[in-house]
Amino acid sequence: MTQENNTQENLKYTDALGNTISGSEENEKDIHVRRFDTYTRVMHIMIITSFLTLSVTGMIIKFSGVGVFQFLSDILGGYKVTGFLHRFAAIITFGYFALHTGSLFKKKKDGHTFKYMFTGENTMVPRKQDAIEFYQTIKWFLGLGPRPEYGRWTYWEKFDYFAVFWGVMVIGFSGLLLWFPAFFTSLGLPGEVINVATIIHSDEALLATGFIFTVHFFNTHFRPDKFPMDTVIFTGSMSLEEFKEDRPRQYKILKESGELENYFVAAPKKGLLRASRIFGTVALLIGLTTVLMIIYSMLFLYQ
Repeated sequence: MTQENNTQENLKYTDALGNTISGSEENEKDIHVRRFDTYTRVMHIMIITSFLTLSVTGMIIKFSGVGVFQFLSDILGGYKVTGFLHRFAAIITFGYFALHTGSLFKKKKDGHTFKYMFTGENTMVPRKQDAIEFYQTIKWFLGLGPRPEYGRWTYWEKFDYFAVFWGVMVIGFSGLLLWFPAFFTSLGLPGEVINVATIIHSDEALLATGFIFTVHFFNTHFRPDKFPMDTVIFTGSMSLEEFKEDRPRQYKILKESGELENYFVAAPKKGLLRASRIFGTVALLIGLTTVLMIIYSMLFLYQ
């Protein structure tokens, strides 16, 4: 082994908290790259728990005439408890939506321009590059081209991001109309609006539940390179080896700018990994079971 390689293997990196991390890019599994900070991870846990609760309790109410959901309601303590849990989860949803919206303005205050937030390399807003990567991904799936060099965010992650915005606004506002019908009709809204809100709230919620528990689950966890679970949203980091393969364009940008080492963190503790897998597995099982129950209920109702 050359002297140069010996030097590389003895490199030490300092993470954002000042902790020293031993390793080298020659041994990329020893070094992890931060993908999500603590705030983002906690926010996502709020989204997971609230959405799972809203989905299960909402489907219990929507398919109240189907035995399997009636049984599930009895387990939860009846429809009164089901309704309470549904509204409590809605409050959490409005809470994380407000927190996230506030964080966007905080970024602006901290020096991030709206132009960069809407058009920069790390923007969550779809760009021309996303359309190109979508086309490249289709070719890759068909074996007609290489895997696209994805950056900080992929096109499907941006779609999921705005799906949450759409869901909170459409499903959330229609849910408020159903929660406080007397208040909104006292403002001059006709009673027919409540009927329309019922249809919108119910059908949009069914669409959101079906999408999250199938398409989102596949994109996030069931892809061949991630199966059976991607724990990065819980641990906040991935190995440098995985980062280079999963986000090659972001890796190149950070490497060329000299900022890559600023993202180096220690590998997650075994306890955190175990807890992440347990929590993620429970969430996946609840979601997939809910989808199967929805399919059964729809077949039952339309026999």
